[in-house]
Amino acid sequence: MDRLQQAMAFVGRYGGKLAVVYIDLDGFKNVNDNYGHQAGDQLLITASLRMKDVLREGDTISRMGGDEFVAVFADLKSIESCISVINRLLASVSKHYTINAKELSVSASIGVTFYPQEGEMKPDQLLRQADQAMYQAKLDGKNCYRVFDAESDRIIHGRDAYMEQAANALKNDEFLLLYQPKVNMATREVVGAEGLIRWRHPDKGMLLPENFDWAFENNSFAIELGEWVISKALVQIELWQRAGLNIPISVNVSQFHLSQASFVPRLTKLLAAYPGVEPQWLELQVLETSEADSMSLMYKNMAACRIVGVSFSLDDFGTGYSSLSHLKNLPVTTLKIDQGIIKNILENSNDLAIVNGIIGLAKALDLSVIAEGVETREVGLFLQKLGCDLAQGFAISEAISAEEWPAWLLTRHRVPLWADQKQDEHVNKAAAHRSVR
Repeated sequence: MDRLQQAMAFVGRYGGKLAVVYIDLDGFKNVNDNYGHQAGDQLLITASLRMKDVLREGDTISRMGGDEFVAVFADLKSIESCISVINRLLASVSKHYTINAKELSVSASIGVTFYPQEGEMKPDQLLRQADQAMYQAKLDGKNCYRVFDAESDRIIHGRDAYMEQAANALKNDEFLLLYQPKVNMATREVVGAEGLIRWRHPDKGMLLPENFDWAFENNSFAIELGEWVISKALVQIELWQRAGLNIPISVNVSQFHLSQASFVPRLTKLLAAYPGVEPQWLELQVLETSEADSMSLMYKNMAACRIVGVSFSLDDFGTGYSSLSHLKNLPVTTLKIDQGIIKNILENSNDLAIVNGIIGLAKALDLSVIAEGVETREVGLFLQKLGCDLAQGFAISEAISAEEWPAWLLTRHRVPLWADQKQDEHVNKAAAHRSVR
């Protein structure tokens, strides 16, 4: 901080620019977890020496703690010269490390901000800006750098204000769960319900998740809201069972929430609060994703939940980046085909091929498969011909309140949506045509 203050004073007196560079090592936690803290310490030392070697004379670099470093590039002639040094930093950190005869690797996510800026600026503000830009580099795939953007900063502040509103909304009971039925299209049996969150916003009306959940990613409120959703689902299962309805409920859980060390103990505590609800009546849905900073803990938590009796489904399958090894290691029982693929299955041969592949994969791995977003009868029939009997979507029912379920069960699920013989023949011909094509 002393060096940064001196550099800012120099720029203020003589002109020029300086850069504050925030560096975070990607994958360092895995080194500590898998090879021990001694190996982690040695890697930090080696990385520090490498970074020092690429800095210019007069630049400063400091370890802030853990695997985070901050550098100050003083007396910059141009922004381009700063970027050149940053690229050398990225390259130096990402080289392999040989520690205790083992080949290890990490990379770096780097955030950069420049001084002077419009208005008065303090050293801690520059650090915060560089830290925020580093976080954006993490979100953009890691092993890269990002420059702080003032517009993004305004968005972040807007998100903070939105989160404060959401926290108050949770206290004021503005959130609710609606329940969309899941059915077996062949037997018309109701096999479960998905709990879908809504926000009864006092000014904006009923908000869908895509209008607000962006603000809750990777923060403590995601955990608080996730536990509220699970608790509401357990309450509803218990209420339905008292009314003679045995309906499993599935709810979404964020990867961030599921990767917390406290997840299993807190879930166990929630389950214990509803002793009349068997854990197998609760299913947790996780999004298919490309990576997770704490994937090993996520696997561990999922496996522990399975032992307790809670099951998992992989949501929006077909839109992420799951490798077969990733899928093999996940203790899921159901693949849920994304509605974006289902929607175009009758017109798009690529989507048809993907759905066919997912159904075949599910059968090979002895997993259930369910299609979401089934909006027409023809799509439902076509899915049955492909071997997918479980579905949810507007062709069956929209998401409805818990109070509407008894009436829906007496009427809607008995309507023979898939019993028209002529329509069956039409879809059979369409399926045959597409298979030939």
